[in-house]
Amino acid sequence: MTIPQIMTAIDPAAPGGPEVLVPVTRPVPSPGPGEVLVKVAAAGVNRPDVLQRMGLYPMPPGTPSIPGLEIAGTIVALGADVTRWRVGDTVCALVAGGGYAEYCTAPAGQCLAIPAGMTMVDAAGLPETWFTVWSNVMDRGHARPGETLLVHGGTSGIGVTAIQLGTALGMTVIITAGSADKCAAALKLGAAHAIDYNAQDFVAEVARITDKRGVDLVLDMVGGDYVPRNIQCLADDGRHVSIAFQRGPRADLDLVAVMRKRLTLTGSMLRPRPIAFKTAIAETLEGVIWPEFEAGRIAPVTDRVFPLTEAAEAHRRMEAGTHVGKIVLAV
Repeated sequence: MTIPQIMTAIDPAAPGGPEVLVPVTRPVPSPGPGEVLVKVAAAGVNRPDVLQRMGLYPMPPGTPSIPGLEIAGTIVALGADVTRWRVGDTVCALVAGGGYAEYCTAPAGQCLAIPAGMTMVDAAGLPETWFTVWSNVMDRGHARPGETLLVHGGTSGIGVTAIQLGTALGMTVIITAGSADKCAAALKLGAAHAIDYNAQDFVAEVARITDKRGVDLVLDMVGGDYVPRNIQCLADDGRHVSIAFQRGPRADLDLVAVMRKRLTLTGSMLRPRPIAFKTAIAETLEGVIWPEFEAGRIAPVTDRVFPLTEAAEAHRRMEAGTHVGKIVLAV
């Protein structure tokens, strides 16, 4: 397989609005030890990509300036010490950056075989959300069957994945979303309850739905003034897991409520975690979740597909907040 020296990529010269996402040419990267080179067929679009474009996301050292945290495509070259994969294998992968391009390197351990029968476009939208939701709902949130899970942003890529994981576990999933249509979409995807936060007070609705008991686990992408409201929603011994902070990274907490209810407040960032950590998640997903996709019990939810050259439009759609599921770039 002939590998060119130059590729098309989206690599903004400076932070800015979506208009900075224009095609440029860049050298094709070479895989290092333990890495593979993937000819990218599709790349998922995620909220951190938007923050990176705006200059608001702290980049881990050595991260490619090209955005894009997840890809699907065909392996075209192997670095040293790669034993599982072969040239020609089709994979989806979690990457630290570089996905908005025709070629991208990926750690071999963060690659997963594409579930049987799934398209490259659908597979490209899986890694970032499934790695994130699994590590936070399961590993940090200690979710258990029969519990109740509250998810904000229920029709985002993260929200849809949390609905799917929660229902597969036998949890009762409550989501919040910004319109009646989005609430209806979340219910169709398996959420037990959907709260329109523009029309209802989600704290009061959670109390009503749970008969004032509260929820066992909150997966929060909002932060800011939502955190004290989430604490009101939590049951005794509840867990609050923060994964983003769209309304700001600071919150005013009532520690009396935290202590009285014996709450656990935690959170994580996936991008700076070591490859070994992400490799362990990949192995778990491939063993536990990928068979669910292959059996048709879970299906990917792709909102809209844009060509790589229209990455700006993909970001505009994400910022508009009208999507349900994943936005994907076809490379």
